[in-house]
Amino acid sequence: MSQRRKSGRLLLLVAFLCCAGALGLLMIKKYQDRRQAPTSSALPRSESVSSRVVVLFFATADGSGLARESREIDSCADSGDCIRTIISELVKGPLGELEPTVPQTAVNRVIVTDSLATVDLGEGFVTGLPGGSSSEMTAIYSIVNSIVANVPGITGVKFLIDGRERGTLKGSLDLRSPLSADFSLEKPLTGNAPATLSPAPPPKR
Repeated sequence: MSQRRKSGRLLLLVAFLCCAGALGLLMIKKYQDRRQAPTSSALPRSESVSSRVVVLFFATADGSGLARESREIDSCADSGDCIRTIISELVKGPLGELEPTVPQTAVNRVIVTDSLATVDLGEGFVTGLPGGSSSEMTAIYSIVNSIVANVPGITGVKFLIDGRERGTLKGSLDLRSPLSADFSLEKPLTGNAPATLSPAPPPKR
């Protein structure tokens, strides 16, 4: 009898170990599936992101004019979105050796009518500028040149401050009429000759 009991206990132990092993394998598989799921679901989102390259105008280090800096941004749905993004990138400032031109300011509205872009900026655009006509000139044409160079069909930019027309920002540049781009303000960087403007592909409408 004792031999039979020992054999029965041995069989029960073997069965228990087999069940425990199978259960452990199932738990490991479920854990691995949970870890892998977020990675596979995130792939379609990253593949759907597209971008474009724009040309931004910032001040030269010596303050003598404007110079170009290329930057990659997310693709924009229409002209108004593109202009808003361009101004936001100008506010962030240059990534290289150039100097910032546009102070921290809100972009209230952007209205595109035919070839005219009306840009409504916050009061911070005025109060954030240092004194002097050069800072006013570089800030305005930094925006105008960047818009015209990158948004096909736009030839003029009208400025509003908090929804109202301003004669000037700080007494120098007349803002009552739309402004055209002035690429004569572009200066070559040290050791580089100025290159011909190559506007980015037209935005989706």
